Amino acid sequence: MRTGLDFTSSRIFISVVEQGSFIGASKTLEIPTSNISRSIAQLEERLSLQLIERSTRHMKLTQAGQLLYSRVKPLLESLEQTEAELTSQQIQLKGPLRLCIPNEAGPRLLGTAIADFACQHPAIKISCITNLSGFEALREDLDIAVIIHRGKLDDSDYIASHLTTIPCTVVGSPALIQRCGLPNHTAQLKALPCITTVSALKGMPWQFARPDAEFSTVQVNEHYRVNSGELALKAAIAGVGFAILAKMSCQEFIDDGSLVEIELELPTAPLQLFAVYANRQYLPAKTRVFIDFIRQNIMSYQ
Repeated sequence: MRTGLDFTSSRIFISVVEQGSFIGASKTLEIPTSNISRSIAQLEERLSLQLIERSTRHMKLTQAGQLLYSRVKPLLESLEQTEAELTSQQIQLKGPLRLCIPNEAGPRLLGTAIADFACQHPAIKISCITNLSGFEALREDLDIAVIIHRGKLDDSDYIASHLTTIPCTVVGSPALIQRCGLPNHTAQLKALPCITTVSALKGMPWQFARPDAEFSTVQVNEHYRVNSGELALKAAIAGVGFAILAKMSCQEFIDDGSLVEIELELPTAPLQLFAVYANRQYLPAKTRVFIDFIRQNIMSYQ
């Protein structure tokens, strides 16, 4: 349904009525008087009604003008109030913040940081779930999904904000090395027993960082597949196979001799932690502040 009314012309009309003149409305709205006059004339033309009786000395509303003013005035006030409320929500640190973090590494990496953020911003109501779905989690009416990724991110309609880099290394137990030998080249991993993922990290081949900043992938011998870093660590210590693990999770076992760090011709590609959110032109303040807080503080909790 087409209408002769629009927000701009209605706003100008209300201002003319309340200021009592085109000149007064021009000063209030900071619009040239000629534009004010033209807008009222065009509005009357679209409605096929005279709204204002005007002469060189005075102006007054017609019956149609009085009706329009009485109906449009509260609508404009409601719109202005809605705009003010929306703007306030955009800039104030309050309201719900719905998060999804990885179901195993997430609590260990982010649990304390999220709790501290909640203490600092009590007006933000945090709801946090854990799973491995990554980008898919954003379809469940969430604000932010924190994901762990290795290598290049796939193209998507979401924004991925980098939080931190987690160094990784290939390890094996002394018993495994005695049984299978000590590899020194990534290609050897194709024949050696390795511990890989089922669906975590999309079950991708092992990746190593090349000098040109690209990644070399190796389809290793998938001898043992798990979706848990903790399970991979236990299996590596037991001698099930070689594993890529985050250094922070296995360094103590390298130090005590339970695991051996494997030196290869290429370093292991690190894990990257990203905060992923919908592609929005205007990011709510609570979302932006949360991402900044995690980025600035996450490594201090490790």
